[in-house]
Amino acid sequence: MASRNFSLMHPRDQIILIISRIYRMGLTTTSGGNLSVIDEEGKIWITPSAVDKGTLTPRDIMCLHPDGRIEGPHKPSSELPFHRAIYEVRPDIRAVVHAHPPALVSFSIVRKVPDTRIIPQAQKVCGPIGYAPYFLPGSTRLGEAIAVEFERGYHSVIMENHGTVVGGSDLIEAYERFEAMEFCARTLINSKALGEPRFLDEQQLEAFEAQIPHHVPELETVVTASDEKEIRTEIVRMVRRACDQGLMMSTYGTASVRWRGDDFLITRTDVTRWNIDLDDIVQVRGGRREPGKVPSRAMWLHQEIYRRNPQVNAIIMTQPPYLMAFGATHEHMDVKTIPESWIFLQDMPNLPFGSQFTGRTDIPDLVAQQVPAVLVNNDAVIVTGKSLLQAFDRLEVAEFSAKSLCMGKAIGVFFPIGEAEIEDLKKAFF
Repeated sequence: MASRNFSLMHPRDQIILIISRIYRMGLTTTSGGNLSVIDEEGKIWITPSAVDKGTLTPRDIMCLHPDGRIEGPHKPSSELPFHRAIYEVRPDIRAVVHAHPPALVSFSIVRKVPDTRIIPQAQKVCGPIGYAPYFLPGSTRLGEAIAVEFERGYHSVIMENHGTVVGGSDLIEAYERFEAMEFCARTLINSKALGEPRFLDEQQLEAFEAQIPHHVPELETVVTASDEKEIRTEIVRMVRRACDQGLMMSTYGTASVRWRGDDFLITRTDVTRWNIDLDDIVQVRGGRREPGKVPSRAMWLHQEIYRRNPQVNAIIMTQPPYLMAFGATHEHMDVKTIPESWIFLQDMPNLPFGSQFTGRTDIPDLVAQQVPAVLVNNDAVIVTGKSLLQAFDRLEVAEFSAKSLCMGKAIGVFFPIGEAEIEDLKKAFF
């Protein structure tokens, strides 16, 4: 899912872009974690040792030449030995991400590996996850232990009492694995506050992959206009905002906006969401797609919602971590616990996995009954609105509410608002 321009960036700039994102998302500390890229000449570009991750610049990135010569103003990361060891045993891996994100560290200290079948795309993104025993950080023994796991074919490895390390064909792919693993770990931990997580089977995972709409016919011509361009800009801005707020991941998340009649614009499949651009939006007109672009696998669902519900002008489909704890456990989220939640959502029914697939009308039918949001178990929340901003606002409220409920489970029993209070809300706000 690498950006079209990412591969043209210098390794130094690639590393700064990704390490800055990891730090901003709270997935590493000032001193923790390290990233590297090996280039076509065999040079390893790597983050420096003991330099603030929040203020790194391209000139801080160190370079290890194939002859052992080190270039740059600092010492290379102390974990250079395992980066080099991975590249030696896996020529297909061209980038490595290592950090100590909180949820994956939790798994490392209880000596478990997260089950990525909690959501549909994660198993494909992460692949099987290896496990490396503890050795002294920065030591040759640690490098050897990690290299053994990568030599077995793993792209993602939990490091005992330490953190995680992942590799990829480029730094975007490595980051996406890293992010998806941490998301699964967080969802599993949040799920434990509500009950027991449930997992997808192979048949369900295959059915999910089969939903990519390659077969949708292409438009002969693309109609462009000022209002169409404005919608593209709006979708890009909102998707990037969702990613920055942790409401959407690199590898999953769809947004669409009605254009004219039942025609709409929607995010395409297989693009990195936080780096999405105007050209990554697909025009869908008369059931046909913009030439050369494959829209989101949820294209048919969005099309049916617009067709059946003229009051809906925008849809967001995504996987926020606390809402997905309810989706993973199949627990109903009672929005009557918080006034704002009920005002914005009224209810958020759970639907079985597969309800979002082409040909199913469960979700469009519920939207027609004035249900603005639904949670598809083990997949996503689907939020609608009269505008993209309203849909996004509802998404934020839903995730904040889910977070409060997950946290509240740790301290006591829920006491929902009573029917009398609900009637007062109806009179005041509807």
